[in-house]
Amino acid sequence: MPIYVFWGEDDFAMNSAIAQLRQAVLDPNWVQFNFERIIGDRPETTIEGLNQAMTPPFGMGGRLIWIEEAIVTQSCAESLLQELQRTLPKVPQTSTLLLTTHKKLDKRSKSVKLLQKYADIREFSFIPPWKTEEIIKKVRQFAQDKEVKLTPRGLELLAESVGNNTRQLYNELDKLRLYGEKTNQPLDEKVVARLVAVNTQNSLQLAAAIREGNESKALGLVADLIDRNEPALRIVATLVGQFRTWLTVKIMVESGEKDERAIASAAEIGNPKRIYFIRKEVQSLSSQQLIKTLPILLELEVSLKRGANPIATLQTKAIELCRACKSSSRRGR
Repeated sequence: MPIYVFWGEDDFAMNSAIAQLRQAVLDPNWVQFNFERIIGDRPETTIEGLNQAMTPPFGMGGRLIWIEEAIVTQSCAESLLQELQRTLPKVPQTSTLLLTTHKKLDKRSKSVKLLQKYADIREFSFIPPWKTEEIIKKVRQFAQDKEVKLTPRGLELLAESVGNNTRQLYNELDKLRLYGEKTNQPLDEKVVARLVAVNTQNSLQLAAAIREGNESKALGLVADLIDRNEPALRIVATLVGQFRTWLTVKIMVESGEKDERAIASAAEIGNPKRIYFIRKEVQSLSSQQLIKTLPILLELEVSLKRGANPIATLQTKAIELCRACKSSSRRGR
């Protein structure tokens, strides 16, 4: 069925997929006749798009109708739902209907349930920075797509360098592909380190600085992240995810659990081998101190949602978190 729903906040990845779809569907000589981009934030424009999808293409190639920010991916009036029910099963094979939205689909709505029945639904969301296994998996897949051969350590270093930044990943892989044309050998970490622009200020590094009780480094990282327009609430989400992971692992270790697979399962970590490194990271911290960081992080999130100044609030709470971790570190020595 030539119906697609693309959703998520990763604009670069979504736009790349849309470009591939356009290339696959449209004849370049007939684009102006067979491609329509419609803002679907109103019922009447959505119905216009559905009607155009039912129209046969002119000339060569197929027809592509793109309904952007489609309201039907959330909910819709009964009249629009009836139009969807009438149209979706009958979209001709010569037409492709694409609906996109940045918002998460409302799976409770009747329109989304209908789309699930007839459409190919694809998610384009940023991987949380603390989910390193998923980021490595994504980097590996993109490297294969671009035919870039990397050693295991080269792959890991690339993932560490770009994080969940899809745009930077594409650009760095293009650079590595050009360099790799001169050799048949997989590119190792030395080559990656020379060629890839390392994103040295990220939220995971901020979490590590806080864990170490390094106030000056944490304050500098907060300032750098805000200067790079990193959303404050996204920074907080990363910190919360990282501290919860550390807390879960610490509680399991303190309870006497030695099975790394069991600890990884409890902490929702895909690769049990990472437990060895996480245990070392929290060795000097107590579970009680890690527990005390969570209310501070909650206060930080609430303050930001209420409109507090991002950099001042983040820096104030970063100091509180550093001091909590520093006091634990000192007692643990």
